[in-house]
Amino acid sequence: MSDLFNLRERVIVVTGATGALAGSAADYLASQGAWVAYLGRSKEKLKVALERCRAAHPDCQCEGYVADVLDRSSLEKAREQILKKWGHIDALLNGAGGNMPGATISPDKSFFDLDFEAFRQVVDLNLHGTVLPSLIFGQSLQLAGHGAIVNFSSASAPQAVTRVVGYSAAKAGVENFTRWLAVDMARRTKGKIRVNAVLPGFFLGEQNRRLLTNEDGSLTPRGHTITAKTPFGRFGLASELHGAIHYLLSDASAFVTGTILSVDGGFGAFSGV
Repeated sequence: MSDLFNLRERVIVVTGATGALAGSAADYLASQGAWVAYLGRSKEKLKVALERCRAAHPDCQCEGYVADVLDRSSLEKAREQILKKWGHIDALLNGAGGNMPGATISPDKSFFDLDFEAFRQVVDLNLHGTVLPSLIFGQSLQLAGHGAIVNFSSASAPQAVTRVVGYSAAKAGVENFTRWLAVDMARRTKGKIRVNAVLPGFFLGEQNRRLLTNEDGSLTPRGHTITAKTPFGRFGLASELHGAIHYLLSDASAFVTGTILSVDGGFGAFSGV
């Protein structure tokens, strides 16, 4: 393995590690020899995630830590446990996030039907749930004098995507925060700490499956609209994010910071006409 892409024995904290995309990324990083700290709110889901990773990669180093990305004390406790286990932290993958029905606008509704409390919760989870772990684990990176943070943006951040008003606003905030923190960290550490984001296009998961596909697996009208706007003509696979995440966490991206790296099958490049 080239040293540029070598992640062996790097301690990488992954929030949302019991979810589809972040969980897949955590498993992949463990398969590459990284020491991966899986963070999630559910002890039971963490157990399932760790069993899955260890079954696929028997020699991997992975540990689970119960923590809520909106709860400072639980994140600080996880940080201390990770430092006790491995002695250092090299990177953070902010994978926690999600949407909820009340923060979306269905076709038969208007903006004025928005559930503002649901909107607030979605912004909290996606934006504040990226900022707070960056505060807690970023301190460890700064003390170590090196490291990388990778956030999750969304195809709904740089352009208007109908319905998902809360999620779009939150992820647009994540993009701005990524650039802001990248500049701040670069100036304070002379480039030793980098901050970037991946921008996934549309990937099927449990949260959006019924929105994009029918019970028989065929596409819903919205699923058709999205795949028609995606030049690849399909949804992404979780594994197709691994390369971008690996690159941004590794020394191969040593002069890359403040970047939003799209993995979207061309969705963002296509006007639709």
